[in-house]
Amino acid sequence: MQSLKPIKRSKLRIKLGKICYTGLRYLQWYMGGKKYASAKRAALLPYVSFSHKTPLYRKLKQVDLWMQTNKVTNLKIAVNKINGVIIRPGETFSYWKLIGKPTGRKGYVDGMVLFSGKFYPGIGGGLCQLSNLIYWMTLHTPLNVTERYRHSYDVFPDSNRTQPFGSGATCVYNYRDLQICNTTNQSYQLHVYLTDEHLAGEWRTECSNSFKYHVYEKSHWITHEYWGGYVRHNVLHRNVYNLSDELLNDEYVTENHAIMMYQPLLSNIPLNNNEEKA
Repeated sequence: MQSLKPIKRSKLRIKLGKICYTGLRYLQWYMGGKKYASAKRAALLPYVSFSHKTPLYRKLKQVDLWMQTNKVTNLKIAVNKINGVIIRPGETFSYWKLIGKPTGRKGYVDGMVLFSGKFYPGIGGGLCQLSNLIYWMTLHTPLNVTERYRHSYDVFPDSNRTQPFGSGATCVYNYRDLQICNTTNQSYQLHVYLTDEHLAGEWRTECSNSFKYHVYEKSHWITHEYWGGYVRHNVLHRNVYNLSDELLNDEYVTENHAIMMYQPLLSNIPLNNNEEKA
């Protein structure tokens, strides 16, 4: 079991780390040998493999409304960069390679950025909602998630949660990327768009689905760490069904570990010192 502890790094260490990891990502993009998806198509492929939508505005404690309004501005720009992209068999979708670096010159504005358990205004803030959506939809398709990251801090308590904890994908340009490989024998197309109230999307295909997927939380627990804080853990799985609703497989998806920035409600969650109990 993973045990986390807050780590304080100097501004210089953080800056040098970003330069290093950003450079390594560029090397991977252009010299790593992967074939990245880049072609876009206005006409939609005929079949919807999976669709989902998330609200653009949420009631978040101590988060000013202007941050969420600016987030919508940022999402509109990013969506335009990836909407309609085709992932052919053998190709890899790279979130940041398609979107590019968010800058003020491109029209991005300050939105909410999470860092070390706190939130700050930052150019391009709020784009994690888009990577979260894409990741969640991908888990309901045969596409293979090859790279994904989760926040190390759990900042907000569950409020009207409809998806399991840890079912998103955080993004930081460009080294915390979301990458998805098409290991099937047909092309997939990403269709994402905004309505007045939601960020919506769907994976579309050339042929109708042969399988259905259900993502669920297999286990969930909280540990009280030696340094005094609490860490939240869980393991996600997904069930794979055929079109007759027969269970074909129960697959491991991922596990999550996050330092909690709020007091846990311990009455309904297993708690111990670094061991899970039934």
